[in-house]
Amino acid sequence: MSYLLDTDVFIRAKNSHYGMDFCPAFWDWLVKEHENKMVFSVEKVYDELKSGNDELSKWAEARGSDFFLSPDDTVSSDIIEEAMKKVSKWAENQNYERYAVDSFLKKADYYLVAQALAGHHTVVTNEIESDSKGKIKIPNACKGIDIRCMEPHNMLREARARFVLKKKPPDARPTYRVCI
Repeated sequence: MSYLLDTDVFIRAKNSHYGMDFCPAFWDWLVKEHENKMVFSVEKVYDELKSGNDELSKWAEARGSDFFLSPDDTVSSDIIEEAMKKVSKWAENQNYERYAVDSFLKKADYYLVAQALAGHHTVVTNEIESDSKGKIKIPNACKGIDIRCMEPHNMLREARARFVLKKKPPDARPTYRVCI
């Protein structure tokens, strides 16, 4: 089973623990695991990322449509259509505020959940379940339609990701950079 990553996974990684400037291993791992057909995202997440006009949007552009799947890249249009109907029906029947349902159905979250359902993927997000009726959270939707969902650190553990620095020989001299 492969992983589908939410927009926030990329943004928080860049802005926090896995900054592109000091933890390139995380980004290299995503690319490697994508090549192994284990890590993807969806086209609508790409659309959200590219609007950032920053190093993350450039990273996403370099990955292209192979990394960011369109709705019918991995399954037939009948299957994705059925999944989208199931997710929207679930959202409509959960007593969320009307604006919460409308917002959910317009955003990448809806497509992410539907594509996970259609392709039997695990959704990876930083969001946590909430009882709020004002916003549909990805984990709530996943739980409601029986899709596996987890936080990024759990994905990394489950996939046995390792970000290990190379060891220097014990007799190696330290190097210093002089700034003038």
